[in-house]
Amino acid sequence: MRPALLLACGALLGACATGRPLGARGLDEGYRPFAAAPSAISVPVASGPSAPLEVGPGARDRVIEAARALVGSRRVEVGGKRFADDCTGLVRGVYSALGVELMSAGEPQDNGVTAIWRFTARHGRLYDGGRPVPGDLVFFKETYDLNRDGAVNDGLTHIGLVDDVEPDGTVLVIHRVARGVVRYRMNLSSPTVARTEGGKVLNDGLRMPGGGSARRLTGELFVSFGTLLPNDGQLATR
Repeated sequence: MRPALLLACGALLGACATGRPLGARGLDEGYRPFAAAPSAISVPVASGPSAPLEVGPGARDRVIEAARALVGSRRVEVGGKRFADDCTGLVRGVYSALGVELMSAGEPQDNGVTAIWRFTARHGRLYDGGRPVPGDLVFFKETYDLNRDGAVNDGLTHIGLVDDVEPDGTVLVIHRVARGVVRYRMNLSSPTVARTEGGKVLNDGLRMPGGGSARRLTGELFVSFGTLLPNDGQLATR
């Protein structure tokens, strides 16, 4: 994206809402795309990387530490700089510690998550199988009715960051929702199961019932992981 366009839309970028977390209050209003959203939005086709990121040693640890430091906070502030208090603001903020602007590949019709998807396709790798690595991105679709037309045609609508992976494969995701920065769980081996019979959470609710839509879980709305950073050492542990 041209710098002038990015600056002109700076106040509008990346506003993010998900389904209401259990026990949370109302939702944020929704994304403000660079231009008016069309009636239907699809997930863009991902092409191969053209320019891998150049980052210094320990980049993953820096990203993870920045994200973990924000858990429990409503404000997204990293390195003294304030970012939008939404899902895209969170990932932009933690990656800004590396001098990386995740929005820079966005196109005029994109919402914030789609802009970051394009950046990841261009500078990294998108994948939907295997074991994710802490610091990788997590993309979700249809977490709310972006177009407000009652149809399932809203494309990419939410993003988070991999924090850790439990022994049973359950992924801990740090993301910004209406109540602030939180951790949710997602288990892609059992995407439609909220809890085991023993009560362990496998998938948190990411879209609550409303407007003709049933409750949907993290595993059901998952699209892809995205990796931008090399694995160059011991990852931080919680």
